[in-house]
Amino acid sequence: MKKNVIVSLADANYFPLLEELVDSIKRFKESEKVAICILDAGLTSEQKEKLLKKVDEIKSAEWDIEVSDFKVRGKEWLKSQVSRAFLPKYFPDYEKYLWIDCDAWVNDWSCVELYFKACENGKLGITQTLGPGYKITSKVNWLVGKLAIIKSQNFKHAVKSKIGYDKARKLAFAPHINIGVFSLEKNSKGWISWQNNLSKTLKAGNIFGSEGLAINMSVYIDNLETEFLPLNCNWITSNLLPKYDEKQNTFVEPYLPNYKIGIMHLAAGIWKDGKDMRIDKSIEIDIENLDNKKIKKSLRFKNN
Repeated sequence: MKKNVIVSLADANYFPLLEELVDSIKRFKESEKVAICILDAGLTSEQKEKLLKKVDEIKSAEWDIEVSDFKVRGKEWLKSQVSRAFLPKYFPDYEKYLWIDCDAWVNDWSCVELYFKACENGKLGITQTLGPGYKITSKVNWLVGKLAIIKSQNFKHAVKSKIGYDKARKLAFAPHINIGVFSLEKNSKGWISWQNNLSKTLKAGNIFGSEGLAINMSVYIDNLETEFLPLNCNWITSNLLPKYDEKQNTFVEPYLPNYKIGIMHLAAGIWKDGKDMRIDKSIEIDIENLDNKKIKKSLRFKNN
């Protein structure tokens, strides 16, 4: 019986990305000991039939927390903003859960092992969107004296979700946590904390981003014990492009010592001429190799 599981979710439009994620996992021999489970948010019958040859289980995603119909009508993919906080409900037979967004893929198996190690003893295993070269997402516009306008992703979402200004201020400059890749044990108290906070953020705020705000609340307000992992365990390409090591034929961090990217995450998309690489796999962009020369590459997974 497999004890650890990797979970993702997709609708029909993101099926090609989901399939690439699964293929990127299964090329590693170590994956034979890890289950792969999928939450279905609008896959076609043909897509599910194809997936079942590669994964262990597929379950239909639900609205695990009641959400107003007008917010979600025709947007089944938004279930990912709710259902990922309830993974043990969908797939109860596992001890450790690693969630990976379907627009990410595994480049180095050692990061998968790190996530499963990080969530031991009830901890949350996750990365922050803060590091050398990463875009600064929090800003202050000073007005007069001590008066200032705070601009941060956490603060904006917190205010809109009406969780209270005291909590919003605590989150304002806390390093943002990206929920696209995380790990938790089945019996971690983190699930309950996250679910409770998600119920609050969904009442007044947008559905998209609500689960991210909720997990930031769990870490920075509820003090959920957290193991923060290196950036290469969830490399967000829209924050900083990787370099490419042509000798090793792999993507690496752009700064010395050029650690190998563990999980490549195309969150927010990589855009060229108005087209998103997540939708159009033919798109290639200029990135640098280790000699600082420009080369054209796609950041999508290719099963060589």
